[in-house]
Amino acid sequence: MNDVCAQLLMQWQQQSLWEIVAVILALAYVWLAARGNRLCWPAGFASTAIYTVLFWKVSLPFQSLLNLYYMVMAVYGWWNWNQVNSSEPKPFQQRRLAFHGVWVMALVPISYGLVQFAEHWFVSAHVLLDAAVLIFSLFATYLMTQKIAEHWLYWMVIDVVAGYLYWIQGLYLTGILFFSYFIFSVYGYIQWRNAAHSQAA
Repeated sequence: MNDVCAQLLMQWQQQSLWEIVAVILALAYVWLAARGNRLCWPAGFASTAIYTVLFWKVSLPFQSLLNLYYMVMAVYGWWNWNQVNSSEPKPFQQRRLAFHGVWVMALVPISYGLVQFAEHWFVSAHVLLDAAVLIFSLFATYLMTQKIAEHWLYWMVIDVVAGYLYWIQGLYLTGILFFSYFIFSVYGYIQWRNAAHSQAA
């Protein structure tokens, strides 16, 4: 037990200040997003700007590109969520299982195709995980900007896979953050689904 505690303490001491700031902002982002608060987007923009640099430094190029995309989507999400009168925020939506089934079947081969491309450019032992997290995160983030409740279901899987990927790359605090995101995703899905049902009623 003492060895485990000592190892965790050593790993904590290895975290950079920037990673700690990024984690705090990321937690603010997901909490605000789960509650449907538009302030999630500025917090997300700042967090992903930091992670763009951090992931590049630990040889996760797709994660770095993904966070550049997150920055763009944070601007788009802020704009899109503010298009409706503030007294009537953008409504929550839902999509049928068939919609998601078609997209999952399309995104899996796209992920494999990206791996084939990446192997010629990047040296990484985890390129498949890197690519899959990238592709599915792109799609889930777009669904979020449209306030589609099921995007949280994608994040439940993405967060666990990404948490493992970051942990084995030495980003321990970020790994723990993404594992905890699973809980936020469950909470967010329940909140958004109930909101969508209430609006439909």
